[in-house]
Amino acid sequence: MQTYLVGGAIRDALLGRPGSDRDWVVVGATPEEMAAQGYLPVGRDFPVFLHPVTREEYALARTERKSAPGYRGFVLHASPEVTLEQDLARRDLTVNAIALPADRAEPTPDLGHLVDPFHGRQDLQHKVLRHVTDAFREDPVRILRVARFAARFADFSIAPETLALMREMVAAGEADALVPERVWQELARGLMEARPSRMFELLRECGALAVLLPEVDRLWGIPQPEAHHPEVDTGRHLMLVLDMAARLDAPLPVRFACLVHDLGKGTTPAEVLPRHIGHEQRSVDLLRAVCERWRVPVELRELAEVVAREHGNIHRSAGLGAQALVRLLERCDAFRKPGRFEQALLACECDARGRLGMDERPYPERERLLAALAAAQSVQTEAIAREAQQAGATGPRIGEAIARARVAAVAAMQPPSVGIETKTD
Repeated sequence: MQTYLVGGAIRDALLGRPGSDRDWVVVGATPEEMAAQGYLPVGRDFPVFLHPVTREEYALARTERKSAPGYRGFVLHASPEVTLEQDLARRDLTVNAIALPADRAEPTPDLGHLVDPFHGRQDLQHKVLRHVTDAFREDPVRILRVARFAARFADFSIAPETLALMREMVAAGEADALVPERVWQELARGLMEARPSRMFELLRECGALAVLLPEVDRLWGIPQPEAHHPEVDTGRHLMLVLDMAARLDAPLPVRFACLVHDLGKGTTPAEVLPRHIGHEQRSVDLLRAVCERWRVPVELRELAEVVAREHGNIHRSAGLGAQALVRLLERCDAFRKPGRFEQALLACECDARGRLGMDERPYPERERLLAALAAAQSVQTEAIAREAQQAGATGPRIGEAIARARVAAVAAMQPPSVGIETKTD
């Protein structure tokens, strides 16, 4: 029995990056032998065990054979006869198909003893993402994984033969068979990478974006007014917005909201282009379908709806009076969910700065609206409600009294400096 460290931990050590979680493969062992040594079996579909002390995952060396379309259509074979090279051959990319004997991996990897039958170290040096073998085509999730790695390693290119294989897989309908849980998992991870735009650009280049997110795919080629969007193309704008979200270290809910905030522009009638009147509500309707299709968590969907519906009003808030500001805060549910409102403002800042040549512009709307919210929150609603009740008011009249007090508080606040108004059409 021989144990090897495999995959991302070695790749990242070779790149000098912070280490990934460590994965181990065991060659020449049976499940019974692993259990006898105290390893805890956890794999449902194939033999994976937790180390009795470190709780790291140890998988028996295995091969895979395609048996049906999609992600789950595999027959797995794990036995003591499966070699390390056979196990590495089933992996996705050469840079992830490198191994190191366990006795050379701790406490830190001794990279002079690598097992690298598919020249992954050379591809790392040349900054190329390349599939290992033609077995790549058997798992459509790998299309998403390659796109995610492209977003993580922004200076890596995709090997032409790998891109061609991804296109063949999409044409063969493999992307249609992907299950929602895996699609969302990979999309979410890709959105959190350093250059999320690369994930969506690569998915578009291989044809997978039109299958998985046609609402996003159709944004390319849709013009916007050049005066407010120097990049003109809506798809290009979206990519700039996503990369701005990464630059501002936005959390996943904000990045997802950025991804879907302008979907309605893809359905604007051709005769009114490049303007996009009413695209906000169309975006809300479309993003709901996306969230249903890929089972996006509810809290992300709710933030995305606020951003899609209100981003134009938030951009124009410098021109709003106190009463309109309070109505905007109410529509955003900012009094009940101030943290979510802050995230909505961050998404709007990404939208405003995700434009060609505008990445360094200030976004005073965010500061002004947070100040307005703070002023409105300073109102003692319970005291106002009691006073209104004592005067005989009930129901809506009490709400009106609270709203008037909030408007007065917002009107009395010292307005911050107002910047250039951001247009959205």
